[in-house]
Amino acid sequence: MARYHGKSGYLYVQGSGAAAIPVAALTEWSLDMKRDRVEVTSFGDTNKVMAQGLPAFSGSVSGFWDDADDTLMQASEATSGRAMYIYPSRDAIAKYFYGTAWVDVSASGSMGDAVKVSGTFEAAGPWGRR
Repeated sequence: MARYHGKSGYLYVQGSGAAAIPVAALTEWSLDMKRDRVEVTSFGDTNKVMAQGLPAFSGSVSGFWDDADDTLMQASEATSGRAMYIYPSRDAIAKYFYGTAWVDVSASGSMGDAVKVSGTFEAAGPWGRR
């Protein structure tokens, strides 16, 4: 079992084309794989009991704006879910998370900082991991 530094992660997203492509200049990603839970505690139970529901995949990405890469912007303008692949490390290429997602994008800039881009996503279909 190996552990990896975050410096080698990368993200592929389907922009306006048919194929997912790597997104330039990203520096951070997160993936939330929460599951809904509902309380099913009954008379006689000695503690609260929860039933687990479906997973709800969502997450975020951030980095620097690259004027040659409109992939995230195109994904946010799409009228259908976009294919997404999150690779935690180039050193473990066979391990990744994947699915289709709805993408939202934000950009920001200031006098004392680089122009940045960030995005959030939510599952638009099944997600999995390899």
